[in-house]
Amino acid sequence: MNRFAELLDRLVLTPSRNGKLTLITDYFRSVEDPDRGYALQAITGDLAIAAVKPAMLRALVVERMDPVLFGYSYDYVGDLAETVSLVWPEPEQSANHVPTLGEVVEKLQSASRSDGPGVLAGLLDNAGISARFAIIKLVTGGLRIGVSARLAKQALADFGKVDVAEIEELWHGLAPPYATLFAWLEGKAPKPKQSAKALFRPVMLSHPVEDNDLAKLEPADYVAEWKWDGIRVQAVSLGGVRRLYSRTGDDISGAFPDLVDAMDFDAALDGELLVGTLPQWTGTFSDLQQRLNRKAVSAKIRERFPAFVRCYDVMQIESEDLRQLPFVERRLRLEDFVGLLEPSRFDLSPTIPFSSWEELEALRKAPPHPIIEGVMIKRRDSAYVAGRPKGPWFKWKRDPHTVDAVLMYAQRGHGKRSSYYSDYTFGVWSGPPEAGELVPVGKAYFGFTDEELKQIDKYVRDNTVERFGPVRSVRADATHGLVLEVAFEGLNRSTRHKSGVAMRFPRISRLRWDKPAHEADRLETLTAMLD
Repeated sequence: MNRFAELLDRLVLTPSRNGKLTLITDYFRSVEDPDRGYALQAITGDLAIAAVKPAMLRALVVERMDPVLFGYSYDYVGDLAETVSLVWPEPEQSANHVPTLGEVVEKLQSASRSDGPGVLAGLLDNAGISARFAIIKLVTGGLRIGVSARLAKQALADFGKVDVAEIEELWHGLAPPYATLFAWLEGKAPKPKQSAKALFRPVMLSHPVEDNDLAKLEPADYVAEWKWDGIRVQAVSLGGVRRLYSRTGDDISGAFPDLVDAMDFDAALDGELLVGTLPQWTGTFSDLQQRLNRKAVSAKIRERFPAFVRCYDVMQIESEDLRQLPFVERRLRLEDFVGLLEPSRFDLSPTIPFSSWEELEALRKAPPHPIIEGVMIKRRDSAYVAGRPKGPWFKWKRDPHTVDAVLMYAQRGHGKRSSYYSDYTFGVWSGPPEAGELVPVGKAYFGFTDEELKQIDKYVRDNTVERFGPVRSVRADATHGLVLEVAFEGLNRSTRHKSGVAMRFPRISRLRWDKPAHEADRLETLTAMLD
């Protein structure tokens, strides 16, 4: 357990991607089964501990210390696992046996809901601070170490000196703690067979268009199509098994039973998941969010926001793998195939006729539908290749919108940022100019440098007018306030916000120390964008 705790500590303190990869591969190399398999399961977010919930953890803590003192401690630290690991009473004597990660996981997973708190308390009583932190991270399910499931799979590929695409194609047919996978990667056993049906296929990704990229390309060699503002998915139905996968390989079928029921075909399709009623209405990303990240979806939500896939590509039809065919050939096969599918659940993303990059740029800047966020440019002869090869596919998104807004609230961050106010809620002016008020329009927690973070944090502390636990209300009026230039990808109407609008992907693009608060933008500026 101590080695896993050390891995988590070092991953939190290592900012670089390559540094994290090295740490994980070294761990796989030095730790035996089943511990490394359970570590992999935890890092990829697939480890579930049903017997313990965060509320139980809080109850255990307040049995051991004053609840007000714990509240102050949690407010200061900003992370539940870190706070509990620090304030938990130290054992009176050192434990004779430090459990392995495998032993901890197996104890917790075998515990009943009624036994769970006692089992957890026993483990924490016999662990040091770092091990307690790791155990709590396991039971709460949020490691917050800056490692994605994709990065963990890349570490496996580096460990076994194989292509990450091989790992991804096997992944959904494997079971924790992945003994057969590690045996193959170490050269001790043959490659696991793809026994599961309807497996995920590694996605082909694009590069953003950068300066002078298009000048080197011949327009006649490429096909353009619209880039829709949903989420990239694979709809795979083969051998009687139906799965809907996100672009990272997560099985999201459970949140979209209406769509899965319509996957009455034998194929693997690549497309954009959207909601709406075809062909009349395509909903916004805000509408799609009503369906995302749910374990179960009510009939009312399914009826109000029916899901469909706008198809971009086809990877397999029946037993025929089409990925090595040129894009234009796959496109013809896709056009014929989509015509056979349920028209309320599957349609085709149209291509865009163009003869020059200037013509395409004009179309990109004025798309025919508000749910379009740009264009995709695909080389006619490109095979469907896993990863992000430079040259075959490009994405050319619309230029981001920007507004000047005023900082209204700030909240402590997590992990490395737990000592800083790094999550910012900002607003714009509403009402008559002589008696305007600020209304919140968004929240952002990135886009600024570490030095700018320190500057904003000091500003928040110096200008706090009210406190609400980990949140501070900052002075913001016509004569005093910090103006933030906020960039965002799109804007939707929202009944959940007082302003009536919700931003898509907001981030801080610039600190406007030079601009008076009363000169920040007005709500009418945003509503005009909607209109």
